[in-house]
Amino acid sequence: MPSTSSTPALTVGVVENRLRAVEELLLDRRADTVPHPGGTLLDHLRRVRLLLAEWGAGPTVQLAGLGHAFYGTDGFAVGLLDLPERPRLAAIAGEDAEALIYLYASCDRAATYPRLASGESLFTDRFTGLSSTPDPAALRAFMEITAANEMDVTQHNQAIAEAHGPALKGLIRNTRQHLSAQALQAWGVG
Repeated sequence: MPSTSSTPALTVGVVENRLRAVEELLLDRRADTVPHPGGTLLDHLRRVRLLLAEWGAGPTVQLAGLGHAFYGTDGFAVGLLDLPERPRLAAIAGEDAEALIYLYASCDRAATYPRLASGESLFTDRFTGLSSTPDPAALRAFMEITAANEMDVTQHNQAIAEAHGPALKGLIRNTRQHLSAQALQAWGVG
């Protein structure tokens, strides 16, 4: 798991280059043609990154938010990269951002969300079936990305909001210790 707290600060130029490179890879993999609530997958990914920026997330978390669907997710099966391409993404986004992207994509939500909501930090990887405990910085990043992702999806799809909104708000409420004040306020559980 990445340890974003010990990662040296990224310069503005490095961050801008990585964001541009991740967007180019998303375009290369046609994220701009994949339907998603609120337009395309690329539209969604950009909005998630912007929400994370508004909430004060650092550049690594913003990069992970922009790329969180590269390997697909438990809630969105379309993947833009195969897992053997992880080194390629790490070279573009940075190793810490790629590790967060993998953590997000690998989350077995049915197994992990109830644990998180009950105070446990045990993650089940949907690709390997193995369980592990992310370090606190990775868990915080995961929850920020989750909060931003789910907020964007529920804002752009009324059926999802009605079917899953209350449970998602409960997850956010029950994991508040891992979330920023801005994320909690946005979800109305501050």
